[in-house]
Amino acid sequence: MAQHKKLKNLFDFDDSADFGQSSRAVEAWFLGSRSENLDELENLIVEALRDHGFWRRNFHPSDPSYITESVKRNPNYLQALDQTKDSFRQLLAWLKKSVPFFSLRYQGHMTWETTMPSILGYFATMLYNPNNVAFEASTVTTLLEIEVGKDLCQMLGYYVPTEDEINDGVMAPWGHITCGGTVANIEGLWVARNLKFYPFTLKKVIAETPGFEAAKEINMTLPNGTQKPLLSLDTWTMLNLKADDILNIPARLTSECGIDDELVKNTIEDTPYTLQKMGMRAFAQEFLSEVPEQPVYFVPGTKHYSWPKAGALLGIGSNQMIDISIDKDARMNINELRDQLQQCLDARRPVLATIAVMGSTEESAVDPLADIVALRDEFRQKGLEFNIHADAAWGGYYACLLERKSRRMAALSEEDVPSPPLKLSCYTEKHMRALTEADSITVDPHKSGYIPYPAGAICYRNAALRDLLTFIAPYVNHGEEEPNVGSFGVEGSKPGAAAAAVYLSHKVIPPDTTGYGEILGRAMFSCKKLYARLLCMARPEDRFIVVPVPHLSEAVPGSTEAEKIQFIRERIDQKTNAEIREDAEVMEILREIGPDQSILTYAFNFKNPDGTINNDLAKANRLNQALYKLLSIKPGSDIYGYNLIVSTTNFETAHYGEDFMKDYKQRLQVTGVAEEPITILRSTVMDPWITEAKGKPFIDIIEEEFRKAISQALLQDAMLQVFEGIDVNRDGIVQKSEVTAKLQDLGYTPAEIDNIWKISDTNQDEKLSHDEFLANFAQFLILK
Repeated sequence: MAQHKKLKNLFDFDDSADFGQSSRAVEAWFLGSRSENLDELENLIVEALRDHGFWRRNFHPSDPSYITESVKRNPNYLQALDQTKDSFRQLLAWLKKSVPFFSLRYQGHMTWETTMPSILGYFATMLYNPNNVAFEASTVTTLLEIEVGKDLCQMLGYYVPTEDEINDGVMAPWGHITCGGTVANIEGLWVARNLKFYPFTLKKVIAETPGFEAAKEINMTLPNGTQKPLLSLDTWTMLNLKADDILNIPARLTSECGIDDELVKNTIEDTPYTLQKMGMRAFAQEFLSEVPEQPVYFVPGTKHYSWPKAGALLGIGSNQMIDISIDKDARMNINELRDQLQQCLDARRPVLATIAVMGSTEESAVDPLADIVALRDEFRQKGLEFNIHADAAWGGYYACLLERKSRRMAALSEEDVPSPPLKLSCYTEKHMRALTEADSITVDPHKSGYIPYPAGAICYRNAALRDLLTFIAPYVNHGEEEPNVGSFGVEGSKPGAAAAAVYLSHKVIPPDTTGYGEILGRAMFSCKKLYARLLCMARPEDRFIVVPVPHLSEAVPGSTEAEKIQFIRERIDQKTNAEIREDAEVMEILREIGPDQSILTYAFNFKNPDGTINNDLAKANRLNQALYKLLSIKPGSDIYGYNLIVSTTNFETAHYGEDFMKDYKQRLQVTGVAEEPITILRSTVMDPWITEAKGKPFIDIIEEEFRKAISQALLQDAMLQVFEGIDVNRDGIVQKSEVTAKLQDLGYTPAEIDNIWKISDTNQDEKLSHDEFLANFAQFLILK
């Protein structure tokens, strides 16, 4: 074990300090949109290959070689090598049709360029192919994953004690890498479920196991501060004990009751009375006959799809997942959560967990976590206890923007850095700081950590929670364990290269204000500037309006919306980054406007010919769907023809609630049936350079591309309305007779009509589809 500790010390992050680091270090952390750092990356990749080859050649160098020079001259060898080269080059050609995540023009999903350290870490480690399922298959990368887990815990605000402090009884957090946020979320709910029912297993063991007589009077502290013996507690009280008190019971059996720790461990491990072994039905029949309702868990309307999946997989049932509607800013409605918790208390219905989304994947909205923690404290006093899980898959790395102890001195400012890092808003900062109170946290390095896939993670406030997912006894003494991450959680085999990628990226780019905070702070600045541009984009003569989902902040001066927008236009949108950086008032206002993090959602609407705003939601949706079609990549297409790439989603009343939907419809100036979704567009801004002025400001180019797409979409929509007018029988197909009638009305001669039909009906089937109509026929309507 001492050797393992010595080896682990080699991987500590503390020696990564680089005092006086310039903020232009960001440019050294990425390959670059024009491959500016290709030579450096190539040299290091070649170094990794050569180093790996050296390692192989020097492992028992006297062993025979089977790939001899004569073998290399064999025709079969040469043919196989040629096939490898040809197939490889075909793959390279196909890969050029991939999504250009690296580009300033890509604003689609939650992925962008990956850091050079993470690429190097992944590539170099991949050559060794370690499997972090077990230490003997990953003697280096298991240790790296353990260190990465600690680093993620520290980034999120959990206190990471020293080994000596752990041995003195200080609670330690723990984290590990998963393939993604879905698995991490499933684990989070799995832990909450098992923890809720674990006291019944312990009670059974103490009551019926020889050698545990001394524990029959062991007390538990109740929410009102009183103490009662565990064996005397009723079912409802057992279901509402605090997490740390539950997890501390096995250690107390030894420290307070004098029971041998091996006996405790082996007895709990071998007992058949665990939920893991019995299953939900048998466990409920044995222990939960007095519980009238199935346990539930609460999620916001902005939840990820993994949450109903988790309920289904764990046997809880997705019907026991209760949606809490969101407020007008797309954050969980805390008052509705309070009402639902009170209903559960009144009905004596167990609550497994409340999930707070700390950066929703559609709007990057941050739920009011500090208020959820306060609610738990409130209901804890009433006798209702539940876990809190923070789904920070997207937003976890934004904790790097919080002012905490950093590994190195703050970055020096430079005159040539026009994109200053922006702080989180006061609201967002408050609730991100509350992450320390969450029992478990999902965070995805492969999202806002700029790490290659697959690299999700889950962190536990109390390391003992991890043991609830294994089939061994939960025990608190982790300091002397054999290095192990593979037995905790859903996955078995997983690439050690993922842990190495996160490790090396964190080693070079600290997850604090001086590293990742610098990247994400610049991205936040760019996102807020894009928000300002969208607010100011539509001019009186334009045939459209654009409505960002985030409301105008009260921090913006002005008594009316028009006055606020004018302030933003004059003091933010029309100013250079350098001018904004020097304006302390504007920098404070800028942090308060726009989304909580750097995903911006918005929708366009159009004006009718008389200048009034379209009030038909279906038509507005059709416009935004057309915009998405123009600004998204089609499978297998040539990517070089795309000038801007965004993504889309739908807001639905069933998930978002009536308040949010009604408010946004009013702002978009549309009406529609309650069940009709709202189609919106989404820009994910992870690029730290998007607002830097190298020649023409790129944000101007983004506006130009939006304007081109809107013009084309409006024309296509006008043609669609013409198509629908010609399609008399509403079958989605225009017959030749319908076309002839329309062209005759426009004054075309029979000969011209016949010629137009031949040009338009490309497949000669005597009818026009909508695509044929737009591509070949609509021009004749415009020309005439």
